[in-house]
Amino acid sequence: MNHRLLSLVWAMLSASLLSAQVITFYTPQTVRIQKAADTEAPKKTYDFVVKAKPEAVKVKTTTKGDITTYSSSALTVTVNTRSHQVSFAKPNGDLLVSEGGMALTPITEGPDKGSYRVRQSWALAADEPLYGVGLLQNGKMSQRGEKRLMTQSNLEDFANVFQSQKGYGIYWDNYSPTELDSREDLTLESQVGEGVDYYFMYGGSADGVIRELRHLTGQAPMLPLWTYGFHQSRERYKTQAELLEVVQNYRDLCVPFDGIIQDWQYWGSNYNWNAMEFLNEEFQGAQRMIDDVHKKYNAHMSISIWASFGPYTKGYKQMDEKGYLMAFETWPQSGLPFWPPRMDYPSGVRVYAPYSTEARKIYWENLSRLHKMGIDAWWMDSTDPDHHSFKDSDLDEVITTSDGKRGSYRSVRNAFPLATVEGVYDNQRAVDTDKRVFILTRSYFAGQQRTGANTWSGDIGSSWESLRKQVPICLNYTLTGNPQVNTDIGGFFAGSYNTQGHNSATRNPQFQELYVRWMQFGALCPMMRSHGTDVYRELYYYGKPGEPVYDALVSALRLRYRLLPYIYSTSWQVSKNDDSFMRALVMDFPQDKKVWDMNSEYMFGRSLLSVPVTHPLYTEEKIVRTNEMSGWDKNENSGEKRNGYPAVDWTQPRTYEAYLPAGTEWYDYWTGQRLAGGQTIQATIPLDYSPLYVRAGSILPIGPDVQYAAEKPWNDLEIIVYPGNNGNFTLYEDEGDNYNYERGFYTEIPMTWNDRSHTLTILPRKGQYSGMLQSRQFRVHTPNGDVKTVSYTGKKVSVKL
Repeated sequence: MNHRLLSLVWAMLSASLLSAQVITFYTPQTVRIQKAADTEAPKKTYDFVVKAKPEAVKVKTTTKGDITTYSSSALTVTVNTRSHQVSFAKPNGDLLVSEGGMALTPITEGPDKGSYRVRQSWALAADEPLYGVGLLQNGKMSQRGEKRLMTQSNLEDFANVFQSQKGYGIYWDNYSPTELDSREDLTLESQVGEGVDYYFMYGGSADGVIRELRHLTGQAPMLPLWTYGFHQSRERYKTQAELLEVVQNYRDLCVPFDGIIQDWQYWGSNYNWNAMEFLNEEFQGAQRMIDDVHKKYNAHMSISIWASFGPYTKGYKQMDEKGYLMAFETWPQSGLPFWPPRMDYPSGVRVYAPYSTEARKIYWENLSRLHKMGIDAWWMDSTDPDHHSFKDSDLDEVITTSDGKRGSYRSVRNAFPLATVEGVYDNQRAVDTDKRVFILTRSYFAGQQRTGANTWSGDIGSSWESLRKQVPICLNYTLTGNPQVNTDIGGFFAGSYNTQGHNSATRNPQFQELYVRWMQFGALCPMMRSHGTDVYRELYYYGKPGEPVYDALVSALRLRYRLLPYIYSTSWQVSKNDDSFMRALVMDFPQDKKVWDMNSEYMFGRSLLSVPVTHPLYTEEKIVRTNEMSGWDKNENSGEKRNGYPAVDWTQPRTYEAYLPAGTEWYDYWTGQRLAGGQTIQATIPLDYSPLYVRAGSILPIGPDVQYAAEKPWNDLEIIVYPGNNGNFTLYEDEGDNYNYERGFYTEIPMTWNDRSHTLTILPRKGQYSGMLQSRQFRVHTPNGDVKTVSYTGKKVSVKL
């Protein structure tokens, strides 16, 4: 029996169970579909994701026999009242997608008794790509052909958001582990629910779907300017002196840098796990350390916190008294620091249940100790959370939600990352308006963009294969409505490159090349953060000024900082207009079928085409097989000794294939060469940079060379105009790290390019804020063209190029 015939059988069997089917338009483009066995629409224990209320949408309803049609100005929904199947079409009648079968299977025992196992399918066209879903380590752009259980973990997370190239999206509003089958149609089967419940969004484009999704679930706030600089991390800085040495070295070497990150165990033993206090004797001058980072080095500090507590901590005792600690086994398993773990000395660490307001407040009460010390940002690790020795019965544990209702952990399992991250965001916002919340987190769910959180892709291996996978991971993540994403630059587990002993990978050409290319990729991600274990990642371990590998690493940082006016202005578009940083090429070039499944390139903002180098050009590819825990064991090659690494001539350029999407012309960012779209080229590149192209019609602001993001005002920006099309850009500025922008304190400087007259017009400045520049100059030119300096005082000025 084939898959679609099975769908028909499900529909026939389930139709008799349904007593209620509710169609609710939230906007003209978004409709909620609910089906229940009861006489009312399915009701959630607590709605973690959707915050919007239905608008007063004008809907025309017509009925003819068993067919009822609901039509808004943007979407037509047709319901077969006999089979309860729903189809969706454009106003002109063009079919977008139709439901297949559905099933509600009663749960007859356990904490979810009275609920259902819920199944729904949609009939996809044979060649229809499917995007979004979550963070999947499969290296694919289109997520057709998948069959897997969607449940949050270290390396993979799921948002239940699906996008089609046809311009529609689906958010499946269920928090339990869900089986995904996209081999023929799209079929979702959740382990527990009150009924079918999903939102269908027709945006007309991927951007339109994201806009509708953020309307439902919340807009992305502005992050601090400094967070778009470079962040240095390591597993781990073992003393405060070690951390400050890194900051000092970067400042002495004039390496651009904004954030230092302190990893775990600053709290001491595992029994004090996540105490949110500096209890480790090597951090007894922690306040002075934090003050030095701020005042002496003009940098910022992030710190590791977890969703669990050791038995000796204040947080554990408070949570335990209220019944907010869950029973399953988590990391670390042993209270002793040895590896492998001594299970005869269990750590007693337990995860807290973040589903109630009170539990999240207790968490913040403990975290506020670090907040009061001046810590700038939170690295929320294990927000999946880690779950060891898993048993299915662990999901039957009963938890309490914010409205006092009780349900199984299974019923809210996948919303854990959102609940715990949002608890920190909401509680910090309640007490601090001067410092924007910034959270780095390992896991996510739909709606998490509203929390100021940037998700990284987990503890991945250090290999070219792993690097290749990060591109589609970040792009599909973006297509679930979450704009902030990053990866461990260099990969987390790198021990296999230490073939000559401790930290020798820093001299190993195989790892050096991988690290350089990953750094270049990271420079064009929303967050640029170097982190890993086994091998130190600080740039000065890879050579010194004048040496090719070191210079290439620093070059990537300098590119990042010079692009900060473009990046920060893009962040404003992300926040104000629901835009995205990392854009799958299908978002901007949907008519070019060659990009529908392209997993190797992307747009960074609206102007830059990034082609990361994800294959070695100077060394052989090392095949590395790791999983999320293998790096904690001694690597089989870690003791291997050789006389020396082979010399590599890094100075000779190589060629690398790049595809330039059709529909526009392009410019090579590095040479200024103008190129036609719709072609594959062989780009000539050195070690110093990866292929980067600028879309014709772009207006690209370039900032000064700086050591940290706020070192110099943007009073002398370079403005590069790329002819070939009309274009526009809005330069955005504000105070950089508070919420005054929400009250209108910011400026926008719109710029337009008229390609026919070759004229750039800088329009009157809009808005104001404390400390804003009253006057400045712009140095305007085309690629390789003469520079014209323009004085600007906030009034309209034009320059002909």
